[in-house]
Amino acid sequence: AARIIQNMDPTAEPCKDFYQYACGGWLNRHVIPETSSRYSIFDILRDELEIILKGVLETSDQGDREAFQKAKILYKSCMNESLIEQRDSLPLLEALTMVGDWPVASADWNKTKEPNWSMEEKLSIMNSRFNKRILIDMFVWNDDRDSSRHIIYIDQPSLGMPSRDYYFNGGNYQRVREAYLQFMITIAKMIREDKNMSKDDSFVQEEMAKVMELETEIAN
Repeated sequence: AARIIQNMDPTAEPCKDFYQYACGGWLNRHVIPETSSRYSIFDILRDELEIILKGVLETSDQGDREAFQKAKILYKSCMNESLIEQRDSLPLLEALTMVGDWPVASADWNKTKEPNWSMEEKLSIMNSRFNKRILIDMFVWNDDRDSSRHIIYIDQPSLGMPSRDYYFNGGNYQRVREAYLQFMITIAKMIREDKNMSKDDSFVQEEMAKVMELETEIAN
């Protein structure tokens, strides 16, 4: 209650400027940071919570429950920048191997990988190991008809870009679409280089154009 009163401006006449009356105190004491497009009590609480979490994650993990240990391991792995730099692209290359490699970054993929490649198997690996839904989204949630049980839901996943508008509209959408395609081309070239493969820009561009075409069909 004290915080609500503090964020009000009781000197303002509510019948003339209710917004100033309700929020004037907040506006007088807070400025939107340059790094944010908005600033509210929820943003303040989030910042405070992140500081608390940082302190918790940096404490010794002796005697912690398994869930806390996992959270601290994840935090330490993200903060260990020297090891991240040392490993370079190795984690990504290992992930690609698990899902059957990437045709655009493989030599003779159609001959060496495709015969034993199973889409059903790879989709399940992407979902279970990497929490990535492709073509089909599948998850367990409360049954809408009976909240005492959980059931399997099957749905459409999100697209590569935020919405289908990015695949069809002009203006800023088109600029993002072009940058998205260029991003895919750049990543493919980087992986080919890391795998010591020959430079073939035209092949990479053709393959990524096919990816863009497929995503556009899905968006449609």
